[in-house]
Amino acid sequence: MAEHPTRYEQLADDMAQAIREGLLRPGDRLPSVRETCLRRGVSPATVFQAYGLLETRGLIEARPRSGFYVQAARRAPRAVPQAAVPKTEATEVAVSALAFDLLESTRDPAVVPLGSAFPGAHLFPIEVLARSGARAMRRLKPQQITSALTAGDDKLRQSLRRRYALQGIPLAADELVITNGAMEALNLCLQAVTQPGDVVVIESPTFYAALQVLERLKLRAVEVATDPAEGVDLDALAGVLARERVAACWLMPTFQNPLGALMPVARKQDLVALLARHGVPLIEDDVYGELYADVRRPPPAKAFDSDGLVLHCSSFSKCLAPGYRVGWAAAGRFARDVQRLKMMSSLATSIPPQLAIADYLLQGGYDRHLRRLREALAEEQLRVRRLIERHFPVRTRVTRPAGGYFLWLELPPDTDALALHHRAMAAGISTAPGVLFSADRRFTHHLRLNVGHPGDERIDAAIRTVGEVAGARR
Repeated sequence: MAEHPTRYEQLADDMAQAIREGLLRPGDRLPSVRETCLRRGVSPATVFQAYGLLETRGLIEARPRSGFYVQAARRAPRAVPQAAVPKTEATEVAVSALAFDLLESTRDPAVVPLGSAFPGAHLFPIEVLARSGARAMRRLKPQQITSALTAGDDKLRQSLRRRYALQGIPLAADELVITNGAMEALNLCLQAVTQPGDVVVIESPTFYAALQVLERLKLRAVEVATDPAEGVDLDALAGVLARERVAACWLMPTFQNPLGALMPVARKQDLVALLARHGVPLIEDDVYGELYADVRRPPPAKAFDSDGLVLHCSSFSKCLAPGYRVGWAAAGRFARDVQRLKMMSSLATSIPPQLAIADYLLQGGYDRHLRRLREALAEEQLRVRRLIERHFPVRTRVTRPAGGYFLWLELPPDTDALALHHRAMAAGISTAPGVLFSADRRFTHHLRLNVGHPGDERIDAAIRTVGEVAGARR
């Protein structure tokens, strides 16, 4: 069944129709973002996404400090990267050394963070969180220190359960476990459903941290082709499930890292049903779920889980409080196993950051912060895509995500993205080369770029430099 267009796609289609019919003529200025928001009842992020889509179709152009205009002459849009065709057999994983080098490079504030995994710190309410933390610690009762062990602070868990309920996902009182960031949640969930030597299905490409976890736990990876727009190929996944004894799937259906892919709702439902038929747990990494550009949060796969086989993991690290390391797992039928593993490993998550976030959520400013954050990220994604259009080689393909803050670039086939990364680092610019995102290092001419640093005056020059280096690769 065909998917209904999203709000931003519908808005883009309506404007494209107006251009085709001559209602908007070459050189005409489009309505401002604010004006379009008022007329159509949509968010600024939705308008930015719609204008970005029209720009990639070659119908409009952005003029600095002026606005958006209908193109005088239609240009060919950038193509999106192609889906990979990974190996069909299970592969041992070894990417830690390269990933560690990348992480080291992003710690230096003098380095332009195009390779970073985090958005800019200035986007987050650090001072407000600090006040919440101080207020919560003054109210701390001695018994709270031990009562919150393992499962986590009751008020924070209650706030999270409320947010799940608003998405139509009822959780049992004991299903949530607060963790040291999403990475601990994902680690614990994977350990709860696998043994060393087991096969785990991952996306292709996939987030390098997932590969590191598989490497540490001595698990084997089977990569499944993943479309840059719509996520995992379900036919390919069904083939793997029929051929291999799969212990678990670790997938990111919403704004997948590095592609930014958003799996349509119907495909998420089909994914959950397919795995349920095979009795295979789904570890759902949903750390970017709040960073959508449309008017509604895309439902996670967890929303369609009636068998308790979806272990949903997320955190506040990408949307509210980087460095606080507060995440969680809603682990379905495996919740008790995850709690036991938590007790045997880290025992508990630090109380002060939990209390700070719990207090902040109770103050009622979280959704307002998220709206501002989404708008800033959507606008910056559009701006950086224009820079890539201007400065990168003509045959460069680039994704058009509907959320998150990553762009995935497929450079001309004879480009060595790892060598490009090293040359960029010599110029004080980090990038994330594609070889990081596959167990067999297949993405040799691909880059992931972080576009989550609006306001950083170094970004424009950095994009131009990386593009020039890519163009001079020979």
